[in-house]
Amino acid sequence: MDIHKDHRYAINLNVRGIQPSATLRINETSNQLRAEGRDIIKLGLGQSPFPVPERVVQALRDHAHQKDYLPVKGLKPLREAISNYLNRSERMRSTWEDVLIGPGSKELLFMLQLAYYGDLLIPRPSWVSYAPQARIIGRSVHWLPTHAENNWQLTAEELDIVCRDDPSRPRILILNYPSNPTGCTYTEDQLLAIAHVARKYGIILLSDEIYGEVQFDGRHKSIARYYPEGTIVSTGLSKWAGAGGWRLGAFIFPAELRPLQDAMAIIASETYTATSAPIQHAAIAAFDGGPDLDEYLKQSRRVLKVVGEYLHRRLTDMGAVVQKPQGAFYLFPDFSAFRDALANRDIKTSQAMCESLLEKTGVAILPASDFGFVPDHLGARLAFVDFDGAAALELAGNQYASEDLNDAFVELACPRLVLAMDRMAGWLEAL
Repeated sequence: MDIHKDHRYAINLNVRGIQPSATLRINETSNQLRAEGRDIIKLGLGQSPFPVPERVVQALRDHAHQKDYLPVKGLKPLREAISNYLNRSERMRSTWEDVLIGPGSKELLFMLQLAYYGDLLIPRPSWVSYAPQARIIGRSVHWLPTHAENNWQLTAEELDIVCRDDPSRPRILILNYPSNPTGCTYTEDQLLAIAHVARKYGIILLSDEIYGEVQFDGRHKSIARYYPEGTIVSTGLSKWAGAGGWRLGAFIFPAELRPLQDAMAIIASETYTATSAPIQHAAIAAFDGGPDLDEYLKQSRRVLKVVGEYLHRRLTDMGAVVQKPQGAFYLFPDFSAFRDALANRDIKTSQAMCESLLEKTGVAILPASDFGFVPDHLGARLAFVDFDGAAALELAGNQYASEDLNDAFVELACPRLVLAMDRMAGWLEAL
């Protein structure tokens, strides 16, 4: 008997056929190609280009000696800081007891689906890990249709259509904005309308606001303002504080969902036990805020806004259809105008398109099929993060402190992004 062969068939059916996370896969592929000597422009993994703010880094140094296991739900002073942060920014009335800390919001999302037996509703397109997590756990996934003409955003009407046939069915709706992969966000009226439908059907709404602080106008609003009793707010350090590798996330629950929070804490106690002690202590400095962090966010938003607008214009000039981003660091261009030219080169799927682009130009982006679309939807996600974030913040806050950022700034601060656009334009012209 070949024991290894037999054990292969014992792997959970829910895991068979699932590939590693698309964003992590493209990052590892890009790194490998760079190690082989290729000049790769990394626009695949959505990792913040900006450094962790210095005061937060110093707080980590100061607490590196912290070695004790912390409470499963998280360090009380950190939970207080996050509660106060939400109350300041969203005029909410949360308490520290409403906060659950985890090793990244990704892990918390996984535990939420383990703890709550309900279908997962995801607007298409969506972040690459929502649906695979549900499949691993064995939950049903329902993709909610969106349209390019509406910035790929969910409407209250579409949500109502999905729910009305079985109004009492348990459901979790994930609403991520500013959006990964589109960079678009919701208006106050849109949030109010979605909140009304969610309340009508008793939906648990996970509001993934990991990019909230990098909405370009600084005016992000949480749907928790309008549906407080059923909304869990998700945040963390990875996107607005540049600390993706620190792995710290937080869910803020309404009091009405305390049993769900407690159930997730039980799962945590039997899996990862607690989030890293030094990281939790350091994170207090980030969520406490202050003038230095306000300046950091102001300059981050300025940089991301001008870069997003520059790339949007370049992609549009190439012939792609793409929505102008309002936050985060993503664009979601559609290259359907090149369908015939691509087909002449036997490129008929978004994956084949991105593979060809990487091979011919060294520009790494992710296909639309990783974000919930059928294979022949010729879209892609572009993460505009391959630049020196520290140098860009320095330039924006000094040389450009009293003037608007412009194309000259982008060319100076983000030369590899300019090069990526030049290479993509040349590739499309040569089809």
